[in-house]
Order: sequence, then structure tokens, then C-alpha cells
Amino acid sequence: MVTCHCTLKCLLGGEKTFQLSFCTVTLHWNATQMKIHYSANACLLPICSLYGVAVTTVEGIGSTKTRIHPVQERLAKCHGSQCGFCTPGMVMSIYTLLRNHPEPTSEQMIAALAGNLCRCTGYRPILDACKTFCKDSICCQRKANGKCCLDQEDYLFDNEEKVSTSLFSADEFQPLDPTQELIFPPELMTMAENQPKTTLVFRGGRVTWISPVSLDELLDLKATYPKAPLVVGNTGVGPDMNFRGVFHPVLIAPARIPDLNVLKYTNDGLTLGAACSLSLVKDILTNAIAKFPEEKTRVFCAVLQQLRTLGGEQIRNVASFGGNIISRKSTSDLNPVLAASNCMLNLASRGQRRQIPMSDIFADGVGNNTITPEEILVSIHIPYSRKGEYVSAFRQAPRRENALPITNAGMRVLFEEGTDIIKDLSIFYGGAVSATVCAKETCWTLIGRHWNEQMLDEACRLVLKEVALPGSAGDENVDYKKTLMVSFFYRFFLEISQSLKTMDPCHYPGIPVEYGSVLQDFKTRMPQSMQIYQDVDPSQSSQDPVGRPVMHQSGIKHATGEAVYIDDLPSVDGELFLAPVTSSRAHAKIVSIDTSEALKGAGVFDVITAHDVPAANEFHFSHDPEIIFARNEVICVGQIVCAVVADSYVHAKQAAAKVKIEYEILEPVILTIEEAIKHNSFFEPKRKLEQGNVDEAFETVDNIIEGEICIGGQKHFYMETQSMLVVPKGEDKEMDLYVSTQHPAIIQEMVAASLGVPANRIMCHVKRVGGAFGGKILRTGLLASVAAVAANKTSRAVRLILSREDDMVITGGRHPFMAKYKVGFMNDGRITAVDAIYYVNGGCTPDESVLVAEVSLLKMDNAYKIPNLRCWAYVCKTNLPSNTAFRGFGFPQSGLVTETWITDVADKTCLSPEKIREINMYKKSEQTHFKQTLDPQNLTRCWNECMEKSAYYSRRTAIDEFNKQNYWKKRGIAIVPMKFPFGLGTPYLSQAAALVHIYTDGSVLLTHGGIEMGQGIHTKMIQVASRELNIPMSRIHFCETSTTTVPNAFASVASAGTDVNGMAVKDACQTLLKRLQPIIEKNPTGTWNDWIREAFKQSVNLSATGYFRGYNEYMDWEKGEGQPFTYFLFGAACSEVEINCLTGDHKVITECQRIHKCHFFFYLKIEGAFVQGVGLYTMEELKYSSEGALYTRGPDQYKIPAVCDIPEQFSVSLLSPSQNPYAIYASKGIGEAGFFLGCSVFFALRDAVTGVRNERGLKKTFALNSPLTAEQIRANCADAFTGMVREGGGRLCVTVAG
Repeated sequence: MVTCHCTLKCLLGGEKTFQLSFCTVTLHWNATQMKIHYSANACLLPICSLYGVAVTTVEGIGSTKTRIHPVQERLAKCHGSQCGFCTPGMVMSIYTLLRNHPEPTSEQMIAALAGNLCRCTGYRPILDACKTFCKDSICCQRKANGKCCLDQEDYLFDNEEKVSTSLFSADEFQPLDPTQELIFPPELMTMAENQPKTTLVFRGGRVTWISPVSLDELLDLKATYPKAPLVVGNTGVGPDMNFRGVFHPVLIAPARIPDLNVLKYTNDGLTLGAACSLSLVKDILTNAIAKFPEEKTRVFCAVLQQLRTLGGEQIRNVASFGGNIISRKSTSDLNPVLAASNCMLNLASRGQRRQIPMSDIFADGVGNNTITPEEILVSIHIPYSRKGEYVSAFRQAPRRENALPITNAGMRVLFEEGTDIIKDLSIFYGGAVSATVCAKETCWTLIGRHWNEQMLDEACRLVLKEVALPGSAGDENVDYKKTLMVSFFYRFFLEISQSLKTMDPCHYPGIPVEYGSVLQDFKTRMPQSMQIYQDVDPSQSSQDPVGRPVMHQSGIKHATGEAVYIDDLPSVDGELFLAPVTSSRAHAKIVSIDTSEALKGAGVFDVITAHDVPAANEFHFSHDPEIIFARNEVICVGQIVCAVVADSYVHAKQAAAKVKIEYEILEPVILTIEEAIKHNSFFEPKRKLEQGNVDEAFETVDNIIEGEICIGGQKHFYMETQSMLVVPKGEDKEMDLYVSTQHPAIIQEMVAASLGVPANRIMCHVKRVGGAFGGKILRTGLLASVAAVAANKTSRAVRLILSREDDMVITGGRHPFMAKYKVGFMNDGRITAVDAIYYVNGGCTPDESVLVAEVSLLKMDNAYKIPNLRCWAYVCKTNLPSNTAFRGFGFPQSGLVTETWITDVADKTCLSPEKIREINMYKKSEQTHFKQTLDPQNLTRCWNECMEKSAYYSRRTAIDEFNKQNYWKKRGIAIVPMKFPFGLGTPYLSQAAALVHIYTDGSVLLTHGGIEMGQGIHTKMIQVASRELNIPMSRIHFCETSTTTVPNAFASVASAGTDVNGMAVKDACQTLLKRLQPIIEKNPTGTWNDWIREAFKQSVNLSATGYFRGYNEYMDWEKGEGQPFTYFLFGAACSEVEINCLTGDHKVITECQRIHKCHFFFYLKIEGAFVQGVGLYTMEELKYSSEGALYTRGPDQYKIPAVCDIPEQFSVSLLSPSQNPYAIYASKGIGEAGFFLGCSVFFALRDAVTGVRNERGLKKTFALNSPLTAEQIRANCADAFTGMVREGGGRLCVTVAG
């Protein structure tokens, strides 16, 4: 079955290039196979490889036209779908697991989702749906009485509150009945039974695919085509060919050859065929470990440990064991442990068979020690471990699962019988260098040594000397990799020391008790969660949906794959595909553009340049222009220079790669904030806010501290990349634009200006957006203009769907910040003066950077009253892609700066951070630093209730006790308050309109100016109309947002969509009700349909527009005062974390939030915002080359939080009662505000690092930047190993004996 949702938005997949798994499908093999149902990524599956295989897509398991599957139903009804783009992949991952295990364990469920990513939900509601299928209890049983820590104890609730904790009713779910699942197609079964296995040959226009059935035939083919790659899972070759321009005219698929699928137990080990999938290898090793004694399975255990985190299920199900080895990639987690374990490779070529140690393929040997092009890896022999032999594997990655390693290692030691004398030693490292390397000189030197501290010291020094890493001296990343290398060996040393003690406790002392916990890696567990919200009033009509947990209106369609996104739109006759050609230089003059070779390409229609723009190629929203096509000069890597249109996406991409652009480098090239300061490169205006007398205040304080913090950028990483379809209508210069955007009106305006036509000729349509977070406004307008210019020139429909890599290269993201601050305070912790400067990296054009800087100033105080405050904001003009709006809009950065100096003051005064926060918090109704009145009553309530409900002080005590008992693992805790002002600063930005039609059958059609991008705005607008018209939601339909129905609508941003559009919908509905009122009064017992029919007969207008003028907001920057916000939201979050001091890895144990009451759907966004915030503050790191090229340009290099990163205990409660007269039904715009609360994890990590440093006597002040990655954590947990690396291999001094 063909699926409309098997998209290429991942565009990168594989063991070495990890996937997003939107395109997950289920593969079914003949029932004679060991495991017949596999999840896989459709974007990696060549159709030729599916001969004899049944493929099930998300549409195949259920639809709204037939019946929906229980997985689809539960995911939707548990609110596990928001923007919906990732939902089909989630559904198929869960479905596949249930086909194999109808009653899975929670561990199996977590593993099944490890390869899927979601940017909206924060994963909690998805996992809630999963739990309904699990057979085992999901209770953590951490209380002394064996109960769950999240049991609904009295202290969690206020006695006077009527609250609810249930977001769905499991009683409504249809049962899972395995007997009703799809059977394996009889036609395929018959074909498999009756047709003899023969060689398959598929010939395409450029590529030939050959699938032999015997080893001899394969060897002949390899001799004939020595350069032809072998393709089993296509996780290596596929991405290279599809996305990196590598071409192979012949592909050989050996998966059907029995010799390459062998499973054989021998006297000395286990032999596995090279074509066995990693999932199959994982299952085989699991069974072997259960079958054989522990002494024989240590190699198996070490390999299995690496397999658990290698890719996701979708990758492991197709990637081959042999392919992982033969690729020799340094990023392979398997190669170091397999090589260290003395595994053997069985090779074959025509007329020859041989066996070599796996370690040889990583050596510099020649002749028989290397694999020749004609040779095939047939199988791998994994030996049993022997008595006195120990094997371990280690890895550290940017994310615990489904991420390439920063460094990995495999280590093995064999002792002389009954002693601790080293008889043989193997140490292999990967990740850190270009290939897996063996520290053989170190190993040879240590043979014959006792396993003691002297050996440890020498081993670490030898390893650092022998294994050379690329990079300059003092390179932080290199230092981290070196530290990991010796830390891994130290961990190995501890493991073996403990094993020796177990073997002979009389002779071997083992390790200190407080060291023991570091031997256990962090595991991903099914999170426990609780959501507490105020129940609706008992008197509220059961038909009134407001305040109830209503399922997303498109939730079922998301889960069935029927929800239509831009790339799902049917092809238009004559449609062309556009591929942009982008600059490879950060700042250069364009000397020439040669398109001759590109125009010769197959299917190429034309090349579009700036000369083809009929009117405006630049838009002057401020002093510096936003540019469609670069004309004479490029100002960043990724700027669009021209574009190719062709009859297919593949042809367009191939031709784009052939466009030759000659550059002349211009100076200066400014990439960083520091370089912008040096060259005085800034966008105007610079902004300042000041209150009190800062200079005088500094003269009277007891203490002054100064500091600096850098905050990295962040990519939006929306699941649906920038997408648009432009369709010329053929007359009057009209165009239909179908765009994934937050702001249809700006798209309309920019496209009209670029084409030189009135805006009324451009119709922009938006059904739904697969995630945006601020990234689909101005940047999307420029891209839509590119496509519109192409459509105008060619008179053809043009489809532009950016690949993930192009999207990340072309578009900007969150603004990197650098802040310098000076803080004056008294000994009792009162802060009386702050002087700060914010430098904001705006990129190459202004976009909304100045506005971001302004918001960062307005919100910089967070929850604190600082009597004397001065802060400047400078927007740096650099040669990076223009940074733009992003959820939080400057507050996540300025808020983190504020909380940093709060924590610095706590360090200086020796008071706790929470005490400093309490002392300086707003406590009474008073003015902010921009002279707007603030009532902090609910801020105080949120803080106090979060302190109470999180049991902060008892947890603080427990953490202190844990830290005393554990040396290499530490815990930390932090509680952070939040004041988030709501508003857009100017009345016209918050105006909104709606249009409501009532048809004669009583059905209602609703439209408004808001955009559905996961926040459930259409569902909420239907709730509003349902309440106002007093009819069921089922009678109301929303079609699309369009400039043809609601003109001039402002962007759906700043969590304002519900507030303003809700007011407009309410206004329209009230207008209609007013018209209907005379009819209702004459027939009060009539039905809705009766009233509507009568109104029509009386010629009553059943269509109405609604309008909301906007909020009365203003800001005078000359005076530094105003009322830029309408109301304030408040919240507090408490996070507890645990770190591994040897690696810098961490896990979030608990998260407790107390939030100002908000609408239910915004409640759902709190968790997604929090997890996205955790990504900014701890994980998502952007890296650029010295020439300005983005390194982290896909899911393999850029890591967003996954299932493994969310808190093990996640509790969110809403403050009630809490009214808001300014918004629809007391709604609160919390979707943006919740993001900042992710910084509680940052400061909990800081607390843990502080505990480490205090214990080790490191009293020197330390600074942490964002994101607070494992690298930073490890560097600040200074010890003998970091010292050894820093000093170039100095002597190690660490006590290990118990």
C-alpha cells in the first residue's frame, strides 16, 4: 500500500546517520522467519529489496473510512498527537511491537520508540497511550511502603480544590484483539513456497540491482564488479546515494544467501552471518546469555550492551551485522568491542576462503591483513569468554540513545589463572578518531603487570601518549575525548577490580562502596507522570466543552495518516520541483554563475535567478533588506543564489549540484559575537532600559560580582520542513499558494511584492503546519517568493519541499546570546544593583532580531524586583543565516542570564539559591523596570505551592545523603520561578478576525486567522463556538485558514492565537445569536435546526464576521516605559538530576511544575515546551566551521530530546482558581512560557557540579554556558583524569582500593 505520509523529511537515516522515523512502516516476512514483523524507515528501503515482503503503512492498519486501529485511537485520545507530523511513525512503531508482543513490557515499549522523535508533545502523552497496552505495572514503587511516588496523596491537592488528574477515559478504548490483525498475504506465501529461489535482476535507467541466491554466484559478481557495494539494510549506501551525490551503477543485494544468514554454535563460540540484522543479532545474544553460564557470555554481554543504544529499532531491524563491521566507521559502537574480543572474520573470494582477526582490519597491515575488493565478509565468529577473561564496552554520545558516539571503547583483559596478573589485554577506541584504533603499545607494555593502581596510572599515561587525536592543543572537544578515553579505562579498572573481589574476596579488596554506583549506566525507564488541573464546575452543561480535556480535532486523522500536509497534496498537471542553489561562502562577491551543465540535466526545465524576479527582490522591513536571491554578493553560507526547476525532485537536486558559482572572498567574515564587537558590526537601533541610580547603588553595596555567560543558538527542527506548493491559475496573474506557515498574510504580501501584482491576486491557504515554533514567518515568505517567481516564469505549478539538511542550512534559529553582568548585593542576599549588556547574534539580516532584543530587556527581571537596574541590548550583524523568532522570543536567553547571576550571588553569600530567589522576588503590587504595574500574588502562590508539592526540602536532604554515599555520581536539585509577561507590544499586532457561517441544515462552518501548528487552535475555536452557540462540537467544522476568508490576519505567535482569535470567534457567534434571538424567543422549545430553518425563511443573515481590535499595548523606548504587556503568567519548576562524573552524562529524575491556570490545550503545550527548553539548555548544540558552514545540519549531528531524555517522574499542576479578564474564558498563553522552565534542569545540573567541586575542594568560581552538555559537565567535575589530560599525561593520583 502506498502511503501519503511516508515522507522524506528525515532525509537522513542509518546507523551512522540517524532517523526521525516519520516514515516508519511495518515489514512482514514469511512466517517461517524467526521474527516476522519489523518496523523500518520507508525512506531507506529500496523497492527492489522488498521482493516477497508484505509492507503495511499507517493507512493500512486503519482509517476513518473503515475502522481505526486501537493504537491509532489511543494515541489520539490520550492527546499524543499535536502537530501530527510524527504521529504515523509513532503509530507504526507501536503497532509493530504489538504484532510481535501483544502484551509488551514497558521496557519493550520504550525501546520501540527510541528511534522516533517528536518536537511538540514532550513525549508524555505518547507514553501514556503506550502504557495502556503494557501488561506490567508502570508504578515506580519507590516509596517505603512499595507505593508509587506519584500516588495522589493529600499534600498534592488543596482541600478546597475540585481537581482532576485524568486526561482520558480508558473505558472508551476498543480492546486490542490480535486475531483481527492483517494476515500475511496468501499470494506471497504461495509464491515463496512454489517458486524456486532464483537470482533477481532489476535494471533502471542508471542503476542495476542484482540479488543472488548462492555464495558462489555472489563471489562471481563481486569479481566482475569489484567496486559494487553490497546492500542489505541500505543504511550506509542509501544515504550516500540519495543525499551525498555518491553514484553506484551496480548494487548487489546478498540478503537471500543462506551462508550470509548462518547461525551456528561451535565449541569456542558463536558464528553469525554477515547479513543478519542487528535486531536478530541482539535477540540471538540475549538468548545465548540466558542459555550459557555467565563466565562464557561476557563478550556477548558487552556486544549486547552496545546494540541496545545503536540506532533505533527501525535501523537495527534492517542494518546488517557485517555492514556495520565492513564499513570500518570510527563511529561504530560495535567495532571496538568486537575487535577487542578477538572476534574472527570469515572471508571469501572466488577460489579462496580465509579467516582473519577482526582487529587486523583496523591495523596498518598489508597483504592478507586487509580485505581486498573481491572479498566478501561471510560471517563473524564471536568467541566465548574464558575463565579469568573480562570484556566491557563503553560509549558517550550527545544523547544516550540513537546518537553517534563522541567516544566509544571496547576493552578486554585475560588474567593468569587464579591471579591478577595480566596475561592479555586489548583496548580499542572509536568515535574520537577517524578510524577505530588499538592502543597496542599500551597493551603490550602492561602484560605481566598486576591489576592495581600503579598499572592504572601507567595505562592512562600510555593511552594518552599512544592514541593521537586530531585537533589543536587546548581544543576543548579534544580534551573531552581524551578525558573520556582514560575515564573509560578507569571505569573498566573498577569493574574488573570488583569482579576480582567477587572471585576471591580474601585477596582482592575491590572498590570503595561509594564508587559502586558508577558501574551502572543510566537506563531509560517508562516515566511516571501526573497532571493536575481544575475540574469544570458541576453546574456546567455536559455539552459545554470549555475546560474539558477534548481530543485534538485532527488527532484521529494524524494517527491514520489521513491528515494532509503540503507534500501530501496531489500532484498538479505539469508540476515542477524546485531545488535551491545556496552559497558556499559566508561573505563573497559573486563573480559568475554558470548554469550550462545544470540546464543539460535530465528533466531540467529552467534555472531561476535574481534577474527573473519581476519586481521586488528585496524587502525593507528595516534599514537592512531581506533578500530573495543573492544578486551581486552573498552574506552567509546557505543564502539562495539561484534555483533549479525540473520534472522531479531528484532531477532538480542533481542539476542544482551542477551549478558552478565563482566567488571572490570579501572581508571581514564575521561569524561570532566577539568578532562583531571587534568590527563594530551591529544592527540599529541599540536598546537600553534603566531604573533607579545604578552607579550610586554600586557604591553602597556590600559585594559586587561580575560575570559572563554564553548561550548557544537552537534550530527550530520542526518536523515538517519548509514546504510550499505554488499554483498559477492562468488568468489575471492569480496564484494559489499552499504553504506551511504561521503567517499567511506576510506570505501574500511578499509574494505579491516580488511579482509586482496586487495582494488580491495571491491566495494563501494553510490547512495545518507540521510544527513551526516561530521559524515559519519571514524565512518562509522568502522561500515562497522563490517558488512564486519560478512559477511565474515557467507558468507551471512549483513545489518546494526543503530537505532537512537544506532547511537547517538556509534558515536561522534562536539567537545566540553573550551577556556580561555586574551585580551589587548586600551580605543578607538582597540584590540592589544590576548592570548588564546583552549581545545578540542576529545573523546577516535584521529579521526580527531587534524585537527579540527588546523583549529580552523587557523580560530580563524574570521574577525579581531589582531597585537599580541598567541593561543594554546590541544586535550583532554577522555572516550567519539570519536568526529569527523562536518560542520564548528572547526570554529563554535573558531569563537564563538572570538566574545565573542569582546563583552567583548565592555562591558568594553562602546562601542557597532558593533563598536568594525568595529574598529578591516581587512580593507586592509594584512597578516593573519599564513602569508597568505588577501584582505578584500568583507568583508567590506558584512558588510556595511548587516548594510544597515538590517536597523540595526533604528531597534536598535526600540528595545530600545520596551525594555523601556516592563519589562518581552526584545529584542536584533546583527550583526556579517564572514571571512571563504576555503581549505583543502594539495593538495592531493582536487584532484578529473570524468568519462563521450557519447552513440551513444547522451545520456551522468556522474560519479564523489563526494557524494550526500543534497547539490545537482550531479545536479550541470550535470549543468557543460550541459554548457561544450552545450546540455540540460535532456540528461545527473548520476548513482552512486562508487570506481569501480572513484578510490581514497577524501571525500565530507568542501564544496569543487562542486569546485573540477566540475573542473574534466569540464576537461572530454572539452576532449570530443576537440575530437568532427573536426567533428563539418565539419558539423556546424548538431545536437548533428549527431556529435555523426559520431564520432562513425570514431572510436572517446566517453569516457573520467577528473582530477583535487587539490589546492596548505600547512601549516608549525613548522614555524606557510603557505598558507593552496585557497580563502576566506565573509558574515555578523544580527539577532533580543525577550526573555521571566520569562521563558528564546525566538524567532528569523528577520534574514538578506549578503553573498559572491556563486552557487545557495549552496545558499540553507546557510539557512539550519544557522538553524543548531542556534541549536548548542541555543538549542542542550548533557547530560551524571557521568558514561559516553549519556542521550540525541533520538528525545525525544535531540532537533534540528523545524519549530517553524526559524526566522519570513528570508532574504538572495548574494553579486554581486563577482568573484572567483579558483573554477568552480566562485562558492563559502558556505555550511560550513553559519553555523557560526547562532551565530548572540546567541549574539542577549546576547544583550537582557544585556538589562535586565542593567535595573535591575546588572552591574557585566556575562558569557554565548553555547548552550545558556532557562535555562541560565533565570538564567542571575536575579530577585526576582531567588534570592528566590538561597536563599532557602527568601522574595519576586516585584511590580505588575498598
